Amino acid sequence: MDVPSLAFRTDLALARLAGSEVDDRGDHVVVRTPDNPDYYWGNYLLLPRPPTAAELPDWEAAFVRTFPRSRHRAYGVATADGTRDDLAAFADAGMEADASSVMTATAVYEPPRPNRDATYRPLAGDDDWAQQVALWSDSEDDRVHHDFVVAKVAAERRMTETGDGAWWGAFLGGRLLSSMGLVAASPGLARFQQVQTHPDARGRGLAGTLVHRVSRYGFEELGAHTLVMVADPEYLAIRIYRSVGFEDTETQLQAQRRPA
Repeated sequence: MDVPSLAFRTDLALARLAGSEVDDRGDHVVVRTPDNPDYYWGNYLLLPRPPTAAELPDWEAAFVRTFPRSRHRAYGVATADGTRDDLAAFADAGMEADASSVMTATAVYEPPRPNRDATYRPLAGDDDWAQQVALWSDSEDDRVHHDFVVAKVAAERRMTETGDGAWWGAFLGGRLLSSMGLVAASPGLARFQQVQTHPDARGRGLAGTLVHRVSRYGFEELGAHTLVMVADPEYLAIRIYRSVGFEDTETQLQAQRRPA
């Protein structure tokens, strides 16, 4: 299936690196993560275009056939643009519909107020990765299960072991307060993953400084000429990414339903 979306093309490449199964069935793509079946965006269907209300029941039936034990629903749309209005069939069926900004950069610069107190480096060793689990848990809401976080961080660590990228952290006093991954998705193209900052450390310039440092790593060590970042257009973090040189270029369309 043709996938015009830069966000989903990089998503699929990174899913393979993380050990997920990616199955192109011609009229849609199945992404499956047997090690973490509760991970919505590791177990989803990628559709060629937004379905109509009349088409959605067939996709729902396909999802159930593909993931018979899953209690969630998760759908991506392979187009490179669109709005939430294009996801009306999902929204009318009670799902969360999201249109995220796909941002790219071919050069970066320091944020207006860089944080020079922290240490910025790749995660390395069991203690760093245990802190990553804790940061994940502290940064997400109460609906995120600990077992899911452990499995997700284990997948992140596996991706770094391939040599195709790294997870970086901002440390103060040895404590991990902000982290993000950057992984090569294809020659010349690298994708940011899971940008997060501890709630008590936000507003201190850690994330912006870390994005700048990690971007330099992408250009200088991964050999990337384009970096890709996906962000919520309504969340304040998008201003951080713009402040170091990222620009909005596409839209990623997704819909999900959490378990009751």
